[in-house]
Amino acid sequence: MPVYEYVGKDSAGRSVKGSLDVDGVRALKSALRRQNVFLTEYREANAKGGAAKGAKVKAGVQQKSGSRDVDVGEMFSSISPRDVSETTRQLATLLKATVPLVEALAATVEQIENPKLKRVMAKVRTDVNEGAPFWRALAVHDKVFESTYYNMIRAGETSGNLDAVMLRLADFTESQVKLRNKIVGALTYPAIMLVISLLIVMGMMLFVVPSITAMFNDLGADLPFITKLLIGMSEGLANYWWVGVLLLVAAWQGFRRWKATEKGADSWDRGLLKVPVLGDLLRKIAIARFSRTLGTLLQSGVPLLTAMEIVENVVANRVLTKVLTEARNAIREGDSIAGPLKRSGQFPPMVVHMIAIGERSGELENMLTNVSESYENQVDTRVAALTSLLEPLMIVFMGLVVGFLVAAILLPMMKLTQAVQQG
Repeated sequence: MPVYEYVGKDSAGRSVKGSLDVDGVRALKSALRRQNVFLTEYREANAKGGAAKGAKVKAGVQQKSGSRDVDVGEMFSSISPRDVSETTRQLATLLKATVPLVEALAATVEQIENPKLKRVMAKVRTDVNEGAPFWRALAVHDKVFESTYYNMIRAGETSGNLDAVMLRLADFTESQVKLRNKIVGALTYPAIMLVISLLIVMGMMLFVVPSITAMFNDLGADLPFITKLLIGMSEGLANYWWVGVLLLVAAWQGFRRWKATEKGADSWDRGLLKVPVLGDLLRKIAIARFSRTLGTLLQSGVPLLTAMEIVENVVANRVLTKVLTEARNAIREGDSIAGPLKRSGQFPPMVVHMIAIGERSGELENMLTNVSESYENQVDTRVAALTSLLEPLMIVFMGLVVGFLVAAILLPMMKLTQAVQQG
């Protein structure tokens, strides 16, 4: 296993030197990343500490011939919010350590493992090196970086506080990833249980029940209603499954076309907010994202009207988006933020009250941060409660399904046994 001598930067910006016995450059990067050290230079040395075998390489600037990593799965990979979050944190740490932007981008590119994001950031580095503003180089890749992202960087470049804005942006992206992961993680277990239950039921309907049905038919027994129901469902699934598939596809296509219309999208989003439990959770998530995003943008120096336009796209609900659009128009005419939000009736009184206090005291950014933290905590509590509720519900559902199958199969057998004993 080769030994690599390296030079890097720790989280405090100090230069760090050392050597590691690892299996390749990729393993070296991963090991240093776990120590919060960002690789800037490396070279391969003899395992016994002798002279270096390879020339020193600047991370992200040069590679030894033949050492280029090729990911055959690049075309199948995607860029996740977590990838962007980790890259943002790495870049923010380097900028805080007063590393020049182009050099920091080069080092960050070398740390990235996702091939698509690596290619995007390499293009960003090239554009910046050729004189383009950092935010504009990012804005070209708007499918990777949201408007919130590059507008905050634009404000940081304009004000000369890019390092501070990048640290704030790193905190922001990490908080959004954590919120997303908590929600997805809470829904994963119930979804897996539901899929497994459906597969088991379908397997029994298609393979087990037909065998038992043939046996009952041979015996000529008078079957209970529950058994006849099970046999009918099994035969229907075996003979007409394609009808069900066609109906599902048609229903899905019809739903998509309806939701693509203005009226359909409005009705769907409005209906979601009225669903018991789910609607309240979706509203809390939207308010948490609105507050966190708007507060972060304002702290980064983005003008209020521009920030309001950006946050319209983060709430992911057309009803709330229209409220924010009306609020932005009212602000342009001299109104406050709290007034339009209160008149809409879509934002809780506590949120409106805290925003109003923030506007009057000049502490709007801090108030928005407090609102986001409060609602993120409420989302955590509600998601945990829903998870603890969904698990027993899934167990009860599976128990009912299994009970139905067992009863439908055992009841006729018990009747046959009794008939044999009496005969």
